[in-house]
Amino acid sequence: MTSNSSRSANSRSEPIQVTCSTVGSAPYGSNAVTLAPRRLVCVDADPVACSFLRRNAAMAEMRVEVREGPMDEVLYSDEQFAVIIADPPWVPTDDVTRYPEDPVLAINGGPDGLDLVRGCLAVIDQHLAVAGSALIQVGPDDQADRLADLLAGHDSLTVVEVREFERGALVRVDRAAGWGSG
Repeated sequence: MTSNSSRSANSRSEPIQVTCSTVGSAPYGSNAVTLAPRRLVCVDADPVACSFLRRNAAMAEMRVEVREGPMDEVLYSDEQFAVIIADPPWVPTDDVTRYPEDPVLAINGGPDGLDLVRGCLAVIDQHLAVAGSALIQVGPDDQADRLADLLAGHDSLTVVEVREFERGALVRVDRAAGWGSG
């Protein structure tokens, strides 16, 4: 997105929370902004998910900016976020039938389950502020290890914590404090 006309003049420096890839991470974002008041930006390519998010935010009387579309297209190129929470689909394509109650679009992570994780890493690399943190939810098995391997192409990002659970893992990725400074 290249137009900045709809943003306030100080929004570039304002601390912001963003959830990327799926609105499934919106509850994490809403908890974060409740504990530390910040503007919440949620991104999802699915119009139905965005509709639910808008309705839920209105019912909770929360200030949420919902951006509908691919995450790499709906964020302004110069936006920086102190915190990014990403809950991309992580189920390998061959396994989506194991979860018949879930919409395929919401869970299909591509052949290895990491297609949208790769996209989130690119967005995080471009939009995570200096000394910022990203929290990425991935699937079980070795997806957290493979995410760490994918960071090899993102020099300023480092995995600082992994919490493993039965159905997946949460990976915290930080941007170095000195990155980007002259």
